[in-house]
Amino acid sequence: IDEFARGVHDGTVRPPTAERFEKLLVIGIGGSVLGPQFVADALGGPDDLLEPWYLDNTDPDGIDRTLTNLGDVLDRTLVTVISKSGSTPETRNGMLEAEAAYRARGLDFGAHAVAITGDGSRLDAYAREAGFLTTFPMWDWVGGRTSEMSAVGLVPAALQGIDVAALLEGAAAMDRATRVHSAHRNPAAMMALAWYHAGDGVGARDMVVLPYKDRLQLFSRYLQQLVMESLGKERDLEGNVVHQGIAVYGNKGSTDQHAYVQQLRDGVANFFVTFVHVLRDREGAGVEVDPGVTSGDYLHGFLLGTREALYENGRASMTLTVEDVSPGTVGKLIALYERAVGLYASQIRINAYHQPGVEAGKKAAAELLDLQASVVDVLRERGERGATVDEVTALVDAPDRIESVFHVLEHLSRTGRGTV
Repeated sequence: IDEFARGVHDGTVRPPTAERFEKLLVIGIGGSVLGPQFVADALGGPDDLLEPWYLDNTDPDGIDRTLTNLGDVLDRTLVTVISKSGSTPETRNGMLEAEAAYRARGLDFGAHAVAITGDGSRLDAYAREAGFLTTFPMWDWVGGRTSEMSAVGLVPAALQGIDVAALLEGAAAMDRATRVHSAHRNPAAMMALAWYHAGDGVGARDMVVLPYKDRLQLFSRYLQQLVMESLGKERDLEGNVVHQGIAVYGNKGSTDQHAYVQQLRDGVANFFVTFVHVLRDREGAGVEVDPGVTSGDYLHGFLLGTREALYENGRASMTLTVEDVSPGTVGKLIALYERAVGLYASQIRINAYHQPGVEAGKKAAAELLDLQASVVDVLRERGERGATVDEVTALVDAPDRIESVFHVLEHLSRTGRGTV
């Protein structure tokens, strides 16, 4: 990773029609992009060696917006396609859309692309056929939501210019701290026990994450997947139905004080708060906005004031205090929550490292696409005779799916394909 990133930065690895790469387009979904986005936003800035952009959904309008914004610099944009299996529909669609955009501009997509995927996967084979610049491996035992410290997170971060060695050193330091066998000296164990206590061991309260730092505003979004996909399980390790999980939401302080903190203090007591306090408020001297008071003083006051206001009303919270938002600190935060999730899962006896609910959603989506193909076949066969929704449903032999047939027809009519 280091060698490839250095080559990109010094122009040794360059696009065919330009001096060097300037932009980075990351194509992925879920854990393949939430971690990279969080790290990029937390640690990036005007000195980024490659400016990151993302295709993280299969929304055509969103894809068009991103590719249009990159249009004039597409010849200088390096693409990283991230998919362990290579068959994830959202990532595959994003790659094919990007490839079409490059082709429309007379550019060789492969000469601008890198794959991060499992060895021997469909994406791995495609990358070799299409002449990608290189591929980086993903281990099949690493799930997307715990992959930020693998090539999934390190390749985009290194290309952006982030110090990935420091990121790893921070995570390694947290590994050492969370292998201590005394719960009171193990931060991940303390956090997992606090979650257990706050939610009565059954996820009875939501986790509200309030980092008082703009650079950490994507932290709660990253934690939503890590915590909810890991802990939201129907069955425990013995196969008993338990319906476990902890819901996560949040944004940043003090923005949230003007949004939902009112409910946190006075409304339904179905949550606990995690404040993230960053000691260093800025690089350089502060600006006084009142005599002897800086913007950072206000931010600190809002954090402490909100904690006290919640405490006075019997609302539980914990506070994580960190020195700064640096690669080492971000590495520690990611590792801390990964370990806490694993320990909490052990307490409630569920498997934190599979996602049967996600797979069920993918299967249902595939069945809908099969249904759409059948609907289109029926309409073609009927021709000018046409058919009502009821008739189409009968002809595709799906009597219990009339609502799905209606929505398929509605979608086809709005996307201008055929007479629907």
